[in-house]
This record gives sequence, structure tokens and C-alpha cells, in this order.
Amino acid sequence: MSRWRPPSPGSTAIITRAGFEKLKTELDHLWHTLRPEVVKALAAAAAEGDRSENAEYTYRKKQLGEIDRRVRYLSKRIPALKVAEGAPADREAVFFGAVIALENLANGEEVRYRIVGPDETDAKLGWISIDSPLARAALKKRLDDEFEAELPGGHTRFLVVEVDYEACAK
Repeated sequence: MSRWRPPSPGSTAIITRAGFEKLKTELDHLWHTLRPEVVKALAAAAAEGDRSENAEYTYRKKQLGEIDRRVRYLSKRIPALKVAEGAPADREAVFFGAVIALENLANGEEVRYRIVGPDETDAKLGWISIDSPLARAALKKRLDDEFEAELPGGHTRFLVVEVDYEACAK
């Protein structure tokens, strides 16, 4: 059996202004600050002699590869991204950038999510990707609409309780 895997489907190339600036800052930090430090440490480790038994050299080489991989990804991804600015005309419908409150109709539990680009998701903050099954199911739904989403736990029904675009600007 081969190790080849088909490429994963491309993610949506949309991002908020804050997320775009964060990615640009990360790229700048990696390229201008972190990478030169690692290269300097790698050169010092290489000067110590036998590289096959030099743990510092091995670690720095691996670290440099990780930085270069991330820099390569960001260098290709940032120009491809479209920054979504402002709120849509229909503020009662769910679109990119919305903070939504949903009621799980099975147990009555209320959850809040913000729909963001795939490059800025954060589970702790409740930021979900526009490519996620829940966000895809919620898109274009309006206040008090019910919808079904296929989640890892199975089919779940939700009610749109709140749609807020003001919280995004803060």
C-alpha cells in the first residue's frame, strides 16, 4: 500500500481584516526575527564539529525546516486571500463574519460562534471556519430559522437565536 494521499480540497480564501493583519505579522516575525536567530544558532551548532551526534544541530535543522514550511505556506496563502470588510446589507441573515447564537433543539443548550476564514479559526474563542459543516448549514439562514447540520455526533437541529455583526467590529 502506498503512502500517497489525494490532496485535500482547497479551503475558502476569505478572511477578516484582523485575521489578515495577524497572518502578515506572523510572516514578518518568522522571516525577519525568528529565522535569523535559528540560522545563527544552527551555524554555531554546526561549528561544534561532528553533526551526527550533535543534538543542538539536529534540533535547529528541524526547527528551520518548520519555519521555512510555514513561511512558504504564508507566502502563497496571503496573496490568495480576499479580505471581507463590513457587514452585509441584510443583518438578520447569517453570512461570513457573523456572530451567531444557536439553540440546540434536542437539549435546549445555547451556543455562540463567529464564522471566520479557515486560517483564523480558534475553538477557545468559538470561531469556526466558514468551511465547517455547521457554518455551511447556517449560511443564509435568518433570525428564528431552524436548520439541520451533520455534526460528528450525528444530525442536530438548531434554531438561529441571534445574528450580530456589531460584535465583529470590536
